[in-house]
This record gives sequence, C-alpha cells and structure tokens, in this order.
Amino acid sequence: MDIKALFLIFGLLLAACEGKGMKKHVIAKVPEASGICYDATSDSLFVANDEGTIYELSTDGKRKRKKHLGDYDLEGITCDTEHDRLLLAVEGKDNILIVSKKTLNPKKEVNIDRTYRGEKLLKKDKKRGLEAITLAPDGTLYLSNQSKYLQPHEDPSVIITIKDLMHDKTRISGIIDPRIKNISGLQWHEGALYMVSDTEDRLYRYDLKKRKIDLSVKLPKFAQEGVTFGPDGNVYFADDKGKVLVFTKKELGL
Repeated sequence: MDIKALFLIFGLLLAACEGKGMKKHVIAKVPEASGICYDATSDSLFVANDEGTIYELSTDGKRKRKKHLGDYDLEGITCDTEHDRLLLAVEGKDNILIVSKKTLNPKKEVNIDRTYRGEKLLKKDKKRGLEAITLAPDGTLYLSNQSKYLQPHEDPSVIITIKDLMHDKTRISGIIDPRIKNISGLQWHEGALYMVSDTEDRLYRYDLKKRKIDLSVKLPKFAQEGVTFGPDGNVYFADDKGKVLVFTKKELGL
C-alpha cells in the first residue's frame, strides 16, 4: 500500500472518530439552523432557519412549537424578554423582524438605514448582509454585518449597533470592527459580547470597555451559525448543516 492510500485511510478514520465525538453534542435536528437564543422566562431555546421558520425547543432539544413566518432568510434571533418578543435579522432585506413570543406571529419590520456618517455600509445582495443579532440589557442591539466598510481583511465583518426600534426605519448608532472574518453568531453574556466565526471555527469574547477581544476559544469544526448561553453552564450552537448542539463551558474552556 502506498503512502497516499495510507494518508487517505487515516483521514477517513479521523473524520469518522470526530463525527462520533460530535454526535453526543447534538440535541435536535433543525434544517439550516441559522440563529439561536435562550429565553429564561419560558426556559426555551428559540431557533431560526434560512427558510423563514422559528422553532421553540426545550433545553434538551424536544420540540415545543414550530412556525413558518414567510419568505424570510432568517440569519439570527435574539430574545427580548422585557417586551415578550423575538427580534430576528433578515438577510437580503437587511431588516429587523419583530415577532410575538406568545403567538410567533410577525408584528413589525424595521428597516435599517445602511449609511453611517454619510458612508454606505452595504450593497444589498445575497453575498453580503446581516448575519447575527443579540440584545444587551440596556436595549442596544448588536448585529454582525458582511460589510465593505473599512475592509480590514478578506470577507470583512463589522458589528453595527441599533438603539431605536420604535419607528419603521432606524439608524446605525455605532460601529465595532473586531477584525474577525465571518461573524456568524453573536450573544451578550455576563457583560461581554461573544461572537462566533464560522471561518475560523472560534468563539471570541469582546470587551466593550477596552474595545478588544480578551478571549479566543477554538471550537470543533462544524457550521457555526449562532450561539447562546443557557442554564447550568451550557452553551448552545445553531449548526447550518441542520443541527442544534450543546457543550458545557468546561468542555469549551470558558
């Protein structure tokens, strides 16, 4: 047997072992899962997918509800507990969709003005758009955006902040440029902004006061599209390949 064949067999065995190792972390199957958030009031996970559907799951992955909202490319979801609603990032339209948590019915769409300080951030197309969303306790929304702004590297992502959802159109209130490729998931947790890069297979923690990343954790290789923190030290991920996964903070080194 030649060396190329040995390497091929070794690679296949390694992939099989990794697949078995990841299996124990899968708690649910959700087609094209693109965003996830944990809601403490209902002790539920809400998962959005690319086909315009929301799923409500228990923390062990059992389905509670499923609702197709319409022709939306949903790329992120965050739980607004104070107002009993869900906020979703819609790619293509680059809007924020507001949904009743009680009925899972859409209530309103808020259009984001794509300019900031006179400069246009984004061409509206299928390759560049909103990718993730999370809500801070002070009411600030953080959204990751595939953007041409600043262009610090290939496939640039910046985080935009939004403070007003009262009107049909809202303005960008600020820009964060963490110099990370493909920010596909965001989550506010314990006073910091966590972000996932599907390109780098990493979970980062961003210190907003110091305006820098202060923690970087290597993740197993899967299609990370969303992250949220649940009870008992669990971290949940939406996987674009059709799964919801859970890890403990200890397993991730957090």
